[in-house]
Amino acid sequence: MALSDELQACVGPLWEKVVTHPFVAAMADGSLDRKTFDIYFDQDYLFLKDWAILLSLATAKAPDFDAARELVGFLHLGLGGEEGLFQEAFRERGLSPEEVKGLDYLPTTQHYSGYLRALAHEGTFTEVIATLLAVEWPYLDWAQRAEQAGLKPGNHYYQTWIDIHTSPGMSGFVAWLRSVVDESSPTPEQRKKLERIFLDVLRYEYQFFDMAYRYETWPE
Repeated sequence: MALSDELQACVGPLWEKVVTHPFVAAMADGSLDRKTFDIYFDQDYLFLKDWAILLSLATAKAPDFDAARELVGFLHLGLGGEEGLFQEAFRERGLSPEEVKGLDYLPTTQHYSGYLRALAHEGTFTEVIATLLAVEWPYLDWAQRAEQAGLKPGNHYYQTWIDIHTSPGMSGFVAWLRSVVDESSPTPEQRKKLERIFLDVLRYEYQFFDMAYRYETWPE
């Protein structure tokens, strides 16, 4: 079994909870309340800034130009596709640029983003790649499951979100991330660190969906 498969297997039950969370299930069948999606969407927009930091620092740590090109290419894809969809949704909702700039982190987003920033700065290249894999691979998985089930949510944003995460760019990038992890030769101590990264990220991913689904707020 390849190392990436072993890392996924280490978080097997949690992985299933993430990719079958009621939030993504309702988005895929079109029953998700738009208010719930908007909470998620606003927080994911804020999260995108920290995701870009993770990719940028992975690029800086890349061992060669081929790896750097893969990372820069996906960063460009995300900022061109996802960020464009965010701006479309904000305009539709009537949010001004000032209101978008004033969006506030909810607790889960702030904690998750801080975790990613720390890993981006302190982690080795392989650790940052494993982090990106743990972030992106579950999205590819749940979106592919929705597509394979023939689900068509009807809502433009829900369907586009599925399409973005089943695109060749997404599946190709996840395959490349897996190959980098699989070709690494971690020591037992380094492997434990990769396992911990997968566990941490999957926990945060579950909480991220839960944050929107259960209307998380800061305590007054």
